[in-house]
Amino acid sequence: MDRLQSLEIFIAVAEAQSFAEGARRMGLSAPSATRGVNGLEARLGTRLFTRTTRRVRLTEVGQAYLEDARHILAQVQAADEAAVGAATNPVGQLRITCPTEFGRIYVAPVLTEFLDLHPSVQADVLMVDRVVNMVEEGFDLAVRIGPLPSSGLTAVRVGQVRRVVCGTPAYFAKNGVPETPSDLRDHQIVSAGAASPTTEWRFGRDQQEAVRIHPRLSVSSVAASISVAKRDWGLCRALSYQIGPDLEDGTLQTVLDAHEPAALPIHLVHVEGRRAPAKIRAFIELAKERLRAKRVLN
Repeated sequence: MDRLQSLEIFIAVAEAQSFAEGARRMGLSAPSATRGVNGLEARLGTRLFTRTTRRVRLTEVGQAYLEDARHILAQVQAADEAAVGAATNPVGQLRITCPTEFGRIYVAPVLTEFLDLHPSVQADVLMVDRVVNMVEEGFDLAVRIGPLPSSGLTAVRVGQVRRVVCGTPAYFAKNGVPETPSDLRDHQIVSAGAASPTTEWRFGRDQQEAVRIHPRLSVSSVAASISVAKRDWGLCRALSYQIGPDLEDGTLQTVLDAHEPAALPIHLVHVEGRRAPAKIRAFIELAKERLRAKRVLN
């Protein structure tokens, strides 16, 4: 018999001042109620009741213990009710991690909409371009871009991204459009990453076609390379989501689409599985609908 059940029996017997009546209220036999109280007294090393053939009365220790036991069971019930509420209604803190630009462009708008729909939820988002250990760092959800390693995590696919080469219409009008990857040698290239006199861009579904290019400008971030390309200065390479708004409004356009590597999947990942709290399930449902509707993520 577990300790909580022993407390429940003790309270029932104390309130009824009878083992038989307390047992009946609990749906137990009188001997079961007696064993429960006897076990509780043995564990505590003290008597909780004085027993006569006609009545059962609390000892002084039993009277004090009754108040504490009622308080403990009330707290357990409150915890149970809170857990049930969290399982059925979105409440509490939602912690999400995602890549920086993906978070800025796509996660933030979905999240603010979600918070407007669920006033009892608060959110904390870590936008960082590294793979975060969700369990060790305490995150509920993560956006993962690329193939997923085997793990015990639950993943929901919400789209995909392409690895693209892009420039402005004005740049292409002045310098022409590359038809094959090797044509990039004749174009002004902005690369993102460590400065180097040459760099290698891979093409083809299996990335078997490698082209060595000589960037005129190397910058430390993809966002900076996109910004330079948008000034009609040259071509850069990015993930399609990073230029999604620019593609939609025509500021940038992609080239060499037929030579792109295979698309990278986007997943929402969480650790809770089917027992995920309502806040996680509700956010996934909204994010899935909103992200799958984005043309640039399909």
